[in-house]
Amino acid sequence: MMSVGAARGLATSGQKPIAEILHPLSAAEEPLSPGPDVLVNVGVEKEAGLTNGTPVETSSPASASSLFNRLQLDDDLEVDTRDPFASMETRDLFVTVDDPKKHVSTMETYITYRVSTKTTRIEFDLPEYCVRRRYQDFDWLRIKLEDSQPTHLIPPLPEKFVMKGVVDRFSEEFVETRMKALDKFLKRVADHPVLSFNPHLNAFLSAKDLNKRQGLALLTKVGESVKQVAGGYKLRARPAEFCAMGEYLDTFSQKLGTTDRIAQRILREQSEYLTELREYGTVYSSWAATEDELRRPLEGVAGSVTTCCGALEELSENMSQDFLPVLREYVLYIESMKNVLRKRDQSQAEYEGRLEAAILRKQEDRTPMPVEVEKCQDKVECFNADLKADWERWQSNKRQDFKQLLTGMADKNINYYEKCQTAWESLITLLQDKQTEDKTSETNRTV
Repeated sequence: MMSVGAARGLATSGQKPIAEILHPLSAAEEPLSPGPDVLVNVGVEKEAGLTNGTPVETSSPASASSLFNRLQLDDDLEVDTRDPFASMETRDLFVTVDDPKKHVSTMETYITYRVSTKTTRIEFDLPEYCVRRRYQDFDWLRIKLEDSQPTHLIPPLPEKFVMKGVVDRFSEEFVETRMKALDKFLKRVADHPVLSFNPHLNAFLSAKDLNKRQGLALLTKVGESVKQVAGGYKLRARPAEFCAMGEYLDTFSQKLGTTDRIAQRILREQSEYLTELREYGTVYSSWAATEDELRRPLEGVAGSVTTCCGALEELSENMSQDFLPVLREYVLYIESMKNVLRKRDQSQAEYEGRLEAAILRKQEDRTPMPVEVEKCQDKVECFNADLKADWERWQSNKRQDFKQLLTGMADKNINYYEKCQTAWESLITLLQDKQTEDKTSETNRTV
């Protein structure tokens, strides 16, 4: 019998009791400080900084390729001991987004994607499904998840709108990039111990026709009372560990923004350099046609330049399609995490407001503590537990994603320089052969 997680009503990850969860950013006890997203008196905040990585051994392996192979082997053998979920979950839901198709009608033109599902869960009537969905269907799913699971971090979707005239949203490159992002979004939801049991996800994966207007009948939303916080109440203090989360997200966002801007500038400069390099190779090709004695060396230079052009184009394409989308995904992830933090603060503010009012009434007429106050307290504890569990999961995913991203970037750069080196080395061989031929020819003429 497959295990089924809690997914009804106030869904919670239930990973650990709150008191037992060690936050990855928590340190020594610090005075409580107000949350950055709540209206409070702002004091002086401690300057945040990203944690430096552990120093690594600087000795080089026998070759660059052996270094990359060693990193790949480490990936296969390594189990992230910091991930508390790695050994606790059994995957029984597999989803894939692929096969984009363009649809043209009199009213609109749009792209749909094939969503394939394989599962052994009893919530599904069949073990396999295959449906087609467009971007707005994914957007509908995310909104429903956010509304029905307000205490959890919902993975981000790629941006919906693009600048007309700058990006062609029907181009093969754009559609491929968006398809990969939608696939990653759906896989993250399907791998989550709570979100994957949401009935809206079930409908998204299995329904032939998704009726987004009617929606699904769910139990009372947890977030409704959160949205109705007593107006004007200010949060006293966000707990230190959640303050640390907010500070980390701010710093991480700045680092990603700077990296993205520089990477964009590198791409533009590479594009300009590529244009010049192609023209440079053409000059040598035309020159070779007028110089019989230098024809082979000049053609060799043109061929080496052409090889370098191809290698640079491949390197730029990798940065555009693989590197930058990951940065943008995590920029959106940061906004999603900040949104959950704000909801947590609102829930805490509601609890503090009701508790304060209840204490005043109790002092006046000695009435017992209202049930609503206890419910608010339970809601705050649920927010705290779910947010901590999702934070740990997010940090684990981030470590793996960026390790894979940076390893791939190193491999692509190694390949680029190896191709360029091989091209120019072949030219040296050609020139040496030409020099030997010239000496032989001269010797023969002398004899």
